[in-house]
Amino acid sequence: MTDTTTTTTLEIPGYKAGTWVLDPSHSEVSFSVRHMMISKVRGTFGLKSATIIAPENPLEARVEASVDVASIDTKDEGRDNHLRSADFFDTETYPTLDFVSTGVRYEGGDFLVDGDLTIRGVTKPATFELEFGGFGTDPWGNYKAGATAKTVIDREDFGLTWNAALETGGVLVGKDVTITLDLQGSLQA
Repeated sequence: MTDTTTTTTLEIPGYKAGTWVLDPSHSEVSFSVRHMMISKVRGTFGLKSATIIAPENPLEARVEASVDVASIDTKDEGRDNHLRSADFFDTETYPTLDFVSTGVRYEGGDFLVDGDLTIRGVTKPATFELEFGGFGTDPWGNYKAGATAKTVIDREDFGLTWNAALETGGVLVGKDVTITLDLQGSLQA
């Protein structure tokens, strides 16, 4: 790979320009957040859609993605229903989480995807650190790409402020939420 500090185009082995569409059966959005200040709760969301427009220069790529909030799964039905309620995501009013990229950077050997993240009707800038998994052709002739993207947000910045004080000190739910996207996409013909 070539560092963008010396060139304007980055070469990635296997990269192909075009429109890439999410393969939902091989992709997942997961998150983790502190619980009771002593452990982490993890969960997943179902990806509704994701499209990457990839021009010849990967640093000019554009990403749009949407997550189905009602699909939240933390392996606890009661907690999931509480998270769907107006105390948290209010899925009746805000059924999706959305991300629209505003730029791609290559800094210090890392790809960074900047964009606008919308949760519960609040849009804030977010930067995902991107790690390419690689490229390859599946047994049916489809050209695929895999990547993992990760960011940490303060949930309260997005209006997710519900909490409960603990007798022992601290709060039930931490502020920082780590979001991890494990993605596989197909190049459209």
